[in-house]
Amino acid sequence: MGKEMGVKKLLVLFLVLISIRYSEQLQSSQVQTLLRIQHLLNYPTALSSWNNETDFCKIGPSSTVTVVCYDENITQLHIIGRKGTSPLPRKFSIRSFLNALAKLPSLKVLRLVSLGLWGPLPDKLSRLSALEILDLSSNYFHSGLPETVSSLTDLQSLVLDGNRLTGGIPDGLGSLSVLAVLSLKSNSLDGPLPDTLCDLNNLRVLSLSKNNFSGDVPDLSSLQNLQVLELEDNSFGPKFPQTGSKIESIALRNNKFTANIPEKVQSYYQLEHFDISSNNFMGPFPPSLLSLSSITYLNVAGNKLTGMLFEDNPCNTALDFVDLSANLLTGSLPSCLLSSSRNRIVHFSNNCLATGDGTQHPFSFCRNEALAVGVLPQHQRQKHASKVILALIICGSITGGVILVCLTILIVKSFFAKKASAQNTPTRFISEDASSLNTSKLFTDPRYITQAMKLGALSLPSYRIFSLEELETATNNFDTTTFMGEIPNGQMYRGQMRDGSYVTIRCQIMKKSNTRQNFMHHIELISKLRHQHLVSALGHCFQFYSDDSSVSRIFLIFEYVPNGTLRRWISDKHARRKLTWTQRIAAATGVAKGLQFLHNGIIPGLFSNNLKITDILLDQNLVAKISSYNLPILSENVGKENCQTFPVSYNQREKYEVKLDVYDFGVILLEIITGRPIKTKNDILLLRNQLQVSMTGNGVNVVDVAIRRSSCSSESLRTMVEMCCRCLYEDPLDRPSMEDLLWNLQFAAQVQDDYHSSDASPISPLQPSGQLVIQ
Repeated sequence: MGKEMGVKKLLVLFLVLISIRYSEQLQSSQVQTLLRIQHLLNYPTALSSWNNETDFCKIGPSSTVTVVCYDENITQLHIIGRKGTSPLPRKFSIRSFLNALAKLPSLKVLRLVSLGLWGPLPDKLSRLSALEILDLSSNYFHSGLPETVSSLTDLQSLVLDGNRLTGGIPDGLGSLSVLAVLSLKSNSLDGPLPDTLCDLNNLRVLSLSKNNFSGDVPDLSSLQNLQVLELEDNSFGPKFPQTGSKIESIALRNNKFTANIPEKVQSYYQLEHFDISSNNFMGPFPPSLLSLSSITYLNVAGNKLTGMLFEDNPCNTALDFVDLSANLLTGSLPSCLLSSSRNRIVHFSNNCLATGDGTQHPFSFCRNEALAVGVLPQHQRQKHASKVILALIICGSITGGVILVCLTILIVKSFFAKKASAQNTPTRFISEDASSLNTSKLFTDPRYITQAMKLGALSLPSYRIFSLEELETATNNFDTTTFMGEIPNGQMYRGQMRDGSYVTIRCQIMKKSNTRQNFMHHIELISKLRHQHLVSALGHCFQFYSDDSSVSRIFLIFEYVPNGTLRRWISDKHARRKLTWTQRIAAATGVAKGLQFLHNGIIPGLFSNNLKITDILLDQNLVAKISSYNLPILSENVGKENCQTFPVSYNQREKYEVKLDVYDFGVILLEIITGRPIKTKNDILLLRNQLQVSMTGNGVNVVDVAIRRSSCSSESLRTMVEMCCRCLYEDPLDRPSMEDLLWNLQFAAQVQDDYHSSDASPISPLQPSGQLVIQ
């Protein structure tokens, strides 16, 4: 009996040793794979510190090497070499290299940039089945794209820029339903683009510049998420590509386009960058492109565009670069382009404009060239149709004369009515009529009005000027019962308008010496603050000092949001109920979208917003809205330039001030995940570290118990935690972009929705099935 017991003990001990040995081998296999990769890459300088003793999962991220682990598996591998690195030696085998990578089965992000990799992209790329982001740019890969790329069904970003790839884009690429970024710049790819690109409904960036593609671009108008289209230096044409109205950047330089600029382009209210230079575009140049609500860069040089410009054509005040040169334009250069108020670059030589500076052709040149290509200038079209036009003029003159008489009577009558009303109004208060006379340009000029305002977005009333009498009536003469709280240099009140709707009135006390004109630039900015995830501006009102007519108080009127702050629904001990995990993801996504609008949706953008969870309000549908942002009108130096606002361009979005907002967003995420009020820097550091440790299965679980007691996907939670921790990196440059945040938040929401729609039952945390439960 004793002998039998001894055998059992030895068997148990043996099994334990096997288990320990297996665990060591599992961990060792990950290490050995990385060391094998180091060897195959010919021991680059960036990996010089790697050895058998390296704890890869604890190496901090850097600009050249990043290894990210989760649950004892490597999930991200970033290795960035020096630009211009020579090809690896002849003994290098891309197949052996891929075999090594395939031993990292949980790898989701793989970035191998400027490492001298060469050879054809192998079919066995499909073995990296978990990949979500693949970046192999600036290497020496050749031959074609393998069809097997289409089997990477989780792929969200494919970047192969700066290689030597040839052939066309495989049809199967259109089956990558979650692909958001496709970038194949600076290769030797050719042929027409496959129609299957139209199936990439989540595509946001399509970048194919510097290749040998040809033919018409497929109709991309169904891709409603497409923001960036870069097709420079190819042979596309002749038709202008069709895109959705949310496009932000179109770059078609140096192709073979010959068609007109479609009228639809004039409605692209989010378009910032528009470059169609060095083509053969014909037809009229639409002057309204100069005043698109978001445009900052416009280049139409080197085409055959015709039409007449006028001095009073409006421009967007944020337009930084304009090139109209080498076309067939006539008339006068718009005076707004010559304004010295900003450092704008303008080129307009080799047209037929009346500039008198010797850089233009004679008018006859543009007329003859337009006739040669079959495009008739406007005055010639009028001459050919003179009989029809003459008849229309006669009929129109008679009708117009009648209308003019009627309008004259109405205007005179209105004038005397306003004059009588003005005599009974105290002069120290702004009146709605008087103000609208002085600021009519603000609400009619395309430079000052956003597309959202034109369309009456968000079911909100149009932005307008309120009278002081309206505000006094709405607040019962600013009675204490309507008082909501103190704000810097002012107070906040709740008002009820005559139609029964509620508004928030922010009363700001101003110093003397500021005239109304000093504020009009800022009023322009405020009028654009209308978005689903902002507490939107409804209007304003000025009040004046009686002695010098300078502004004494500014009333800013915003929509009223009834459900209190986000903290009240997350970490308030007295909360009636808390938000579910799905609702928390939705709230975080709403905040991120609101921030993205503040950065990119208005010009100039608003940055360094010092956002806190108490600045996030929830409406009657629990939709998150940002209530506090960096309005320059609220600063003491209103007449001066605010250093925290500047015109947004493509390159400025990743700069320092954007990343300050990303950090603040990370603090909000931290409170959303942990359910604990965060009030100090120490709170942030402590909870961040505890959260990172708890997600490895060790330490105290600091995830909010309300989340752990509900149905929650561990993949969704893991994504949110990773984003939160990345937002809180000390180095701002290491923090994610707003676009990166939104993609991951939407991914977390989708995973959670899929989990809810399944019949999966809760299990313990961090088990292989990927579902998180509740202890």
